[in-house]
Order: sequence, then C-alpha cells, then structure tokens
Amino acid sequence: MKTKFIGAIILLFFSARSFAQDFQRTKFGVKANTQSIDIEVQFYSATIVRIIKLPEGGLLKQESLSVIKEPETTALTVNEKNNTVYLKSTALQVALDLKTGRVSFSDAGDNPLFTEKDYGTQFTVVNDAGKISSSVRQAFLLDKDEVIYGLGQQQNGKLNQRGQKVYLRQENMKVGIPFFQSIKGYGVFWDNYSPTTFNDNIQETSFDSEIGNCADYYYMYGKNPDGVVACMRDLTGQTPMMPLWVYGFNQSRERYKTQFELVNVVKKYRELKIPLDGIVQDWQYWGKDDNWNAMGFEATTYPRPQSMVDSVHKLNAHLFIVSWPGFAPKTKQYQEFKAKNMLINFDTWPPGANTRPYDVYNPSARDIYWNYLNKGIFSLGTDAWWLDSTEPDHINVKDDDFNQPTYLGSYRSVENAFPLQHTRGVYEHQRQTSQDKRVILLTRSAFAGQQRYGSNTWSGDVGSNWPTLKRQIPAAVNFSLTGLPYWNGDIGGFFAGSFVKGGGAKNPDFQELYVRWMQFATFTPMMRSHGTDIPREIYQFGKPGDWAFDVQEKFINLRYSLLPYLYSTARNVTHGSGSFIRALSSEFNTDKQGFENNSEYLFGRSFLVAPVTDKGTKSWPVYLPSGATWYDFWTGESIAGGKTVDRTTSLDIIPVYVKAGSIVPWGPKVQYATEKKWDNLQIRIYPGADGDFTLYEDENDNYNYESGKYTEIIFHWNNESSTLTISKKKGGFTGSLSNRKFNIVLVNKMKGTGEKLSKKVDRIVNYKGEAVSVKM
Repeated sequence: MKTKFIGAIILLFFSARSFAQDFQRTKFGVKANTQSIDIEVQFYSATIVRIIKLPEGGLLKQESLSVIKEPETTALTVNEKNNTVYLKSTALQVALDLKTGRVSFSDAGDNPLFTEKDYGTQFTVVNDAGKISSSVRQAFLLDKDEVIYGLGQQQNGKLNQRGQKVYLRQENMKVGIPFFQSIKGYGVFWDNYSPTTFNDNIQETSFDSEIGNCADYYYMYGKNPDGVVACMRDLTGQTPMMPLWVYGFNQSRERYKTQFELVNVVKKYRELKIPLDGIVQDWQYWGKDDNWNAMGFEATTYPRPQSMVDSVHKLNAHLFIVSWPGFAPKTKQYQEFKAKNMLINFDTWPPGANTRPYDVYNPSARDIYWNYLNKGIFSLGTDAWWLDSTEPDHINVKDDDFNQPTYLGSYRSVENAFPLQHTRGVYEHQRQTSQDKRVILLTRSAFAGQQRYGSNTWSGDVGSNWPTLKRQIPAAVNFSLTGLPYWNGDIGGFFAGSFVKGGGAKNPDFQELYVRWMQFATFTPMMRSHGTDIPREIYQFGKPGDWAFDVQEKFINLRYSLLPYLYSTARNVTHGSGSFIRALSSEFNTDKQGFENNSEYLFGRSFLVAPVTDKGTKSWPVYLPSGATWYDFWTGESIAGGKTVDRTTSLDIIPVYVKAGSIVPWGPKVQYATEKKWDNLQIRIYPGADGDFTLYEDENDNYNYESGKYTEIIFHWNNESSTLTISKKKGGFTGSLSNRKFNIVLVNKMKGTGEKLSKKVDRIVNYKGEAVSVKM
C-alpha cells in the first residue's frame, strides 16, 4: 500500500513537470518558448529592456539600424513562480508568463507600469517581394486614462496620442517613428522599418508592421519625460553640437535663381542692420529638371560659384545648399548608380523627369553620393546642407514599387529608415572629410537615431494658414518627446498662394500670420524663414517704421539676445540628453492640467512659451503649471502657478513666462552670431526659488569640443540668502576669455524685462575665472 502511494506521488510529480514551461538564463536575461514562439528578454541596462519574439526556430533579423547601444552586464535577480519568470534590476521588474508569452513591467517597488496582452504577439505569413516573410503585430494594455506622447511628427493637432490610429509611413509633413512614451515614465520603441500602423482603442494599444520576421521592441523606464528621452538617446545615440551661427536667423526662399540674387539678399540684410547668419540655396541651381540634382552649378545663372561662397563668407554669413536623394537620367550620378544597380526603381520628384532615388541602404552607394557632393559643392567651402525630400518623395505610386530591391531587402521592409540612412551617409562622410565644420543637415523627415547625424528636421511643406500654425506646436512637442531634439518649420508656412492676390508680403492678413509664426519660431531650435509664392525677406514686408517690419526686427534681435542661453542649452542636449522643446509634463509631471496642453511648451529649462495661433486675438489664455512661480517676460510681474491667465497680446507680443529660479544670460546686440565675444554679459536672475545655469562656450564651429576644448561656468542662485555664486571656470580653448564682466540683474517690474538689455543692473562682477559669491 505504501509502495503504491509513493509511486502515485512520483507519477503525479512527473505529470506536473511535463506541463511546466522551461526557460534558460542568458548573459543578459532569459530565453523561453511558449505558444510556438521563441522569446528572449535582454537587459541593456538597469532601465532598458529589449523584448524579442519570433516564430519557433526562426532567425533573428539583422543588426538594428536605429539602436547602437550594446547590452550592459546588469545585476539581475531571476526566479520563477507559478509559470512566471521574474527578472529584477535595481530599477525594473520584468515578468514573463511562460503559458501565454505575456511580458509585463513594474518598477522596483512592484508597482505595475506596462503590460502586453496575453497571446498578444501575432505573425502572419506574407509575400515580401517574392520571399516568404511575415507581418507582425504586438498588442499591449494601457491604463484607461493614461496619457501618451510621441509617434514622431503627426499633423493631427493632438498632444496626447490616445485614441488614435496612425499609419506610420514617412511622408512630406509627417514623420513616422514607432515610439511612444507614457506619463507614467516609460517609453516603448518598436524597432521596425516597414510601414507600421499604431492603433489605440478601448480594447488595446498595438503596433502592426507590414514586414517583420520578429517582434522586437525596447522598453525604457526614465520616470519622467526627460528621463525617457535620455534613455532613448542612450539607446540610439547622442546628439552632436551644432555651430553657434546656426542658432541665429536663417533666410530662405523657393528659390533664389542666380548667385547674384542670393548674395544681394545678404547684402540687403547687412545694409538694414538686421541680424542674419544663414542663407539657403534651394533647388534648380543645377539648371533644368533633366539635370535634376547634378550637384553642380549651372554656368549661366551661377557662373562663379566659388565667388558666391566667398562673398557670403565675407559678409559674415553661411551658405546652405540643397541636395536631393533622387537623380535625373542625364546626370552622371544617375548613370553611375544605374550601372552599379544602385537605384530604387520608382518615380520621385520632380514629375515627368524620370528621376530615381539612390539606394541609401548601400554603404557603397553612400560613398558615391558623397564623392559627387564633395567634389561639386562641399569643396567650394559651403557650410550646411538642405537635404530635401528625405522621405523620399514618392510619386506615381504603384504597389510594385515597394517590392523594389535594396541592399537590405525589399523597399517595403526598410522604407521608414530611408531618412536615417541618407543622413548617415552625408554626416559620416563629411566628418571624415573635415573636422573644421560641424555637420548641419536640414532634413524633411527623420527616424529613430537620426539625432546622432547632426539632423534638424523641419515640418515639411505645410500650408500658410492659422489651423496649420496651431498644429505645429503639438507636432513639435511630440517630435521632441520621441527623442529627436532639433525641429523647425517654415516661418509663415510653405504654400502661401492664397495671399498673393491681396498683396503678398504687403497683405495685412499674411503679415499677421507671418509675424505670429515668426514669434513661435524665435523659441524653437532653429529660426528659419522659407516658403513659396511670396518672398519672405524682411524688407518685402515694408521698411523701418512699418509695423510688420518692426515686429520682425524685434524678434530677430530677441533671438540673438538668447544666443548664450541657446548655446548652453545645446550643450545640455549634447552632453546631458536634454531637449529644447519640452512638454509641460517634462518638468511638472504631477500637474495633470498640463498633460494634454497642446498650445504651449517649455523652451529649455527656463521659458514657458504660448504662441498666438488665432487671427485677430487681443488676449491669449496661458496655463502656468503649479509648483512654480512665473515671471511675465515682458513686464516682470510674478504670478503663482496652478492657474490660467489671460495675457494681452498686441501684435508685437507673444506670451512668454520665465520660471522663478531661472538664471538667463543675455547676449549683446549683434549683426551675426560671432560678431562680439561674450565678455560683457547681462545675467538675469528670476528670484523666488534656487536655481542653476551652466554657461557654455567653445570654438563655435569645429569638433575640438569632443576632446575637451570648451569652458563651463556654473551659476548658482541661493534664494534664501539672496546670494549668487559663480564657479571657477572649467576647461579652456583657443580664444577663451580670461577676463569679463557679468552685469547682474534681479528681475522685477522695473528691470530685466523684455528683449532689450536692462539699463539698470544690481551688481557688476569683474570675473577673472575664479570662484566668486555675490550677496544681492
């Protein structure tokens, strides 16, 4: 009887074991198989986890195009209970259900953050350009009222992307990036380059990609929006510094038709004493469309291109040159790419020219592209690139176009990474060619990781109207929350044809729209005027004394006053994974009133900006987040946060507020960014809270900062003791200042307000590089 009982126990034990699920420890996590799906959990750090799922026995896809981080050895505890494996780092706990394959995430205190659905991974066999492949779908569950941001740049006018169905494919005016972050402090990057549908509804949240042999995503826990962005940069690459001059004012037009016209625009700005740093040469400098993108200057209209470049430089300005990814058959580039089977065979811009894009995914093709670009353009000493049509433009679309082969597979399988690979080629080759000029790539599209290539993405060929202007704000904020810090837009919108009959730049309705758009652009990472139909140079709007001229002059000068603040913020972007454009929740993540605010944003760490986006308005509502005191930038009035104020908004005012505790350096009046050294800076202190600011300087336009050639001076304001402490200068570089003045202003209604330098100062500090404390 006893023997039978023991035998029954043994049988029961082995029966139970036969139903248990197995997993294996790996160097960075665990592997398991369930529901005929191979699953791997990899910790890349204590806060970043990669989840990989693929059909049983399948092969993992090729190396990521976006992710450059290698997994770190991370201290983990791993245990299994009730068919669930738990992996815990110092910051996160991941649970893998061995029955359903569900992966869920909690913080270190076991508070739930995010979860997949049970059986939430689906693979469907598809034909990918004649090869058997899969589409892949992954479903998740979010909290009912959870707010999420991201998805690149969408023109839906919404900040919160809940309840949205978005087809993520690169297009003019739309940047598709399969990434979102939650107000709960986490982010998710779905690492797939094929067109992908993001869908959020009451049942689930999902990514559904047209091609994907595996489900591959990264979960990152940053605790707040800034922290999530920092994780995304850690994963996909940090952002290089851009030169000081690019933060000034940049003028463009579709298009300057001769080298003389372009140079004369710069001369006119200098004559008017309106600051200017960049001028853009748009398309067709190469001649007619049958010579599209020849990367050389047509001899009749640009007879002496070297003289053009030199003339711009003698006027202390810089020259952007446009370059496209497509080539017309007449060009040498087209012929070489075709001979080497390096064209993607579909129609791209312009219509009727039989233009084809080159295979940006092929490193040898990227070599060829740069060889022509360098020989025809960069060798002349040009300064920056306008990389247009980086989606690329796709016209006369046929379904078979997406089956076209590329170096990395079908075009459909890698389509969304086109801008990433195109910018990679130009950035890497220019870095190899010269260390004297920082790479600047003005691009019309982007993908995850593109920040590491000196990319500044503009919002595309948007229309000139008020609803479009309004949509630019959440588009910019969501783009920044995706992890890419550099964004800009055409001041006034691109297509302005509806205003031509009313007088063009003299049309009062267009003037109002343009001025309001410029005010917004003053507080973005790049201030740039561009558009078609109506020339946008300041003198097109009138002359000094005309309101539309004077308001533009005011805001261009304001932009230059902000240069020390902007450049120091840029250093924080590069060295601290910071952002220029920040959601209110980035800093005030317990104030729910700011979570879905799509009409204002934080600019760096000090400013709150609320652009006017309605015609004819006399006042504008501004929500001031709780937890801070705010100063009206124009008047010096201090206001407690946690309330909405109605700000009077004459045509020369945009509502701007500065957070108490801010320290803002105010630059000198100049005609171009490097005209004067910062040896006599006004330092504005907004009392009411402690504050810090790091003033950053370097050689302005080379990569010597990467080897430590820069200086930092840290300012600390102790509000209780009313003491400003200035640190010892850290570092050095050729030409760095040994002696300087800091003119300290405690901001109130009587001083330190508006765009002009304050005539009243509280203290003057003669700074010689040593630490000093000043009692105010």
